[in-house]
Amino acid sequence: MTLRIEERGDRVTATLDRPEKRNAIDQETIDALHELCAALEATPRTLILTGSAGVFAAGADIAQLRERTAEDARKGINAMAFIRIHELPMPVIAAIDGYALGGGAELAYAADIRIATSSLRIGNPETGLGIIAAAGATWRLPEIVGEARASELLLTGRSLDAEEALQWGLVSSLHPADELLAAAHGIADRIAANDPLATQQTKRALRTPRAQHPAVELELQAELFDSPEKHRRMTAFLERKSR
Repeated sequence: MTLRIEERGDRVTATLDRPEKRNAIDQETIDALHELCAALEATPRTLILTGSAGVFAAGADIAQLRERTAEDARKGINAMAFIRIHELPMPVIAAIDGYALGGGAELAYAADIRIATSSLRIGNPETGLGIIAAAGATWRLPEIVGEARASELLLTGRSLDAEEALQWGLVSSLHPADELLAAAHGIADRIAANDPLATQQTKRALRTPRAQHPAVELELQAELFDSPEKHRRMTAFLERKSR
């Protein structure tokens, strides 16, 4: 098993688990991610992505990449899995320790929230291997850190340390390694305290292209305004306030 799954009622933790390969993402891992996504599409829950043995993922599996052909490139083997993760109904939290390089970085970029440890090294060295970062970096990274910074990272192939990643907004917080997963669960707890449908609608709005705003919010809000949960939560708030 290259992906270790732990389930709770409102969340799933998926741990990349190929420590002998620094959790390099191979075809078996991609297949397991698709299987996980199918389950989370059917039963929406928050997803926490992390890695074993002090590494998130040191990249895609180079031995497999070396053998892939132009036809394989056009299939977008890693890209399609990461798009599916990005589009999951509930939030995805990446808890990143150590290396997140190449495909590992692109998996992290697909998350909604990224937190890390001080040992983080994140970036895309693909051009040094004769390829491009084609599993999301060229369109997601500019959205996260801006076009100028994304261009520098992708064109030079350099990686960021934890402090620089925090300053750039690539990760939102840093934690000691032994507290990283607890911090991720703390975020998941805050998400779980909110209305799941409102959370899903917020994620839909965040993922909708700018040209479709504000119409998209109005339709999503219309659905929520008629929901029993909205009335229940607002009534409870007003009752607490009146005490």
